[in-house]
Amino acid sequence: MIKFLDLQKITQKYSEEIHNAVHRVVDSGWYLQGKENEIFEKNYAKYIGSKYAVGCANGLDSLILIFRAYIELGIMKPGDEVIVPANTFVASILAISENGLKPVLVEPNIDDYQIDDSKIESAITNKTKAILVVHLYGQCAYTQKIMNLCEKYDLKLIEDNAQAHGCQYKGKKTGSLGDAAGHSFYPGKNLGALGDSGAVTSNDESLIKTIRSLANYGSSKKYVFDYIGKNSRMDEIQAAVLDVKLKYLDEDVSIRQEVAKIYVKEIKNNRIILPKIKDWKSHAFHLFPIRCIDRNRLKEYLEDNEVQTIIHYPIPPHKQKCYKEMNKLSFPITEKIHNEILSIPISQVMSKADIDRVIYLLNSWK
Repeated sequence: MIKFLDLQKITQKYSEEIHNAVHRVVDSGWYLQGKENEIFEKNYAKYIGSKYAVGCANGLDSLILIFRAYIELGIMKPGDEVIVPANTFVASILAISENGLKPVLVEPNIDDYQIDDSKIESAITNKTKAILVVHLYGQCAYTQKIMNLCEKYDLKLIEDNAQAHGCQYKGKKTGSLGDAAGHSFYPGKNLGALGDSGAVTSNDESLIKTIRSLANYGSSKKYVFDYIGKNSRMDEIQAAVLDVKLKYLDEDVSIRQEVAKIYVKEIKNNRIILPKIKDWKSHAFHLFPIRCIDRNRLKEYLEDNEVQTIIHYPIPPHKQKCYKEMNKLSFPITEKIHNEILSIPISQVMSKADIDRVIYLLNSWK
């Protein structure tokens, strides 16, 4: 069986260093808000190219905390609107709704699946306060046109960098391009923890201080509470593990890019649509999505031949039961993508034999 993602094999690459890091934390007797978090936050901020990073419990919380902090700072208020791609994972939209803000969905480009910057301006109203760009599948969604719109309408630019660790835009890492960025370290990400974890990066000191407090019950001083906060903290073990894996992130992304280049060069079935790559350095290949009109039959065929695949994602957010108020909305490009998309295996630990097998099966499919 060719696994969609072999997390055990990925972890084994760094097993000795990870074991040493975990034992160091266990032996220290300090498991929350200690030096491991301080070290990782400093190193991750440096890697991203931002002044600050603050760890939190998961990727969803990272985005929730950004919007909540902007509300506490008086920059946003409940009822304000946030533009977001219609084809994103639901967490991007949940973070907006959780804060009483209104998500305004915008269609993606059909070729690269990123938000269509030509459709954003028509969605801006006097209630719009931010654009949330999602670097979906690991490809950079940022464009200069989006930044120009933020400057023209005085909007915050927030990045959902959950799937794009190691992605670049003209030499800068995603997560450093806007006013703030949310990051997920879910185990399957390019930079994955051994459990749930997340982070926020920003150059805005007041925003980071507010987020750090909000994530610690609303407290910046022990037993003194400035906000009605929440408990969303990265534990010391996850910080130590992530700091080990961070050293190898660029190398791992480079391998993923090479696998993707082989796929693009050698998959030649005209029934299968390959992703359009604008710039190889602007894609970290968290996923390698292909499209096919007969997607479900292709998925079954691959699984019958022992190749695991995943659909990212079978139901678009505006058709989900939790957003029933959106169910009657029509986003035909988004719906087409969700009906046709299929992610095939890609990772830094795939063997050449596995890569060749995937290509052979896709080229042989009729």
